[in-house]
Amino acid sequence: MSVPRRLARLAGRALLALPLLLLGGCVESMFYYPDRVRYETPDALGLRYERVRFRSTDGTALSGWFIPAMGRADPREAKGTVIHFHGNAQNMSSHWRFVAWLPKQDFNVFVFDYRGYGDSEGKPEPRGVFEDSGSAIDHVRSRADVDPARLLVFGQSLGGTNAITAVGAGNRTGVRAVAIESTFYSYASIANDKVSGAGLLVGDRYAASKYVAALSPIPLLLIHGTADAVIPVDHSRRLLADAREPKRLIEVPDAGHLEPMNEARFGTTYQRALAEFFEAALATAPIAPTPPAR
Repeated sequence: MSVPRRLARLAGRALLALPLLLLGGCVESMFYYPDRVRYETPDALGLRYERVRFRSTDGTALSGWFIPAMGRADPREAKGTVIHFHGNAQNMSSHWRFVAWLPKQDFNVFVFDYRGYGDSEGKPEPRGVFEDSGSAIDHVRSRADVDPARLLVFGQSLGGTNAITAVGAGNRTGVRAVAIESTFYSYASIANDKVSGAGLLVGDRYAASKYVAALSPIPLLLIHGTADAVIPVDHSRRLLADAREPKRLIEVPDAGHLEPMNEARFGTTYQRALAEFFEAALATAPIAPTPPAR
C-alpha cells in the first residue's frame, strides 16, 4: 500500500473511532494518533537533511528535519522554505514523502513532529500542539540558513487546522503563502459528521474556522478531494466562504483523503499547482505584519 493511501486509511480509522472515544470521555485525545516508530528518513530518496531539536513555548523538546533545496550550496538562495504540518497519525517519518518532491523544485522543506509524536517529548493536547505549531515557524524563521522573509506553510488534514490556527493567531512575519489540503472546518463540525450532536463535547478554541479570516492578506490555497470520505470537501468549502481574499479552492474530482499529492493517482498535476501557488506568492511584495486575531 502506498504511503498516502496508508495514512488516509489510518486517518479514517482514527475518526471512525470517534464515537467510542466520545462515549469514553477522551475528548482531547481523539484527534491525535501518534507513534514513535521511525519509518524512514529522507536519505531513502537520496536527500540531504539535518536532524533538528528545538523547543516549544513551554520548553517541550520537539524534533524536526531540515531538507535543503537540491543543488543549492546556500539554502538561503532557494525559492523559499516550506514548513510542513502533518496529519494526525504516526509521525513525520511517515508523512514527509508528501513534500519530498519540493526540494527538487528549489524549495527548502522543514518537517517536524508535534509533542508526543516521533522523537518529540510530551503528550499531544490542543494547546500544546498549537504552541508547537507556532514554535516550528519561529524555529525556521530564526535559522541562519533560511531567508526569513520567504516562508511558506503547507498543512494536511489535522496539520491544516494547526497551520491555519498558528498563522491566523498572529505568527505571520515572513509567511508569504498558506496552502491547506483536506482539513476540517472545526473540531465540533467534524465530530458532528461522525456522531450527531458530538460537537457539543468538543472544544473549538483552536479551530481553523476561528482563524481562517485572519490569514488575509496572506494568500490562501485550499485543496480537497471530492471523494474524501474522512473529511468531506464541504469543510474546505466552508473555510473558503469564511476566508478573506486572496483565496482559492481547488477541488480534485474523485480524490480521496490526502490523494491529490499522490503521484500514483494524479501525476504531478496538483504538485505543480501547489508549487505555482507558492512561486506566485513569492513574486509579490512581502506582506506587512498585522495584529494577531482575537
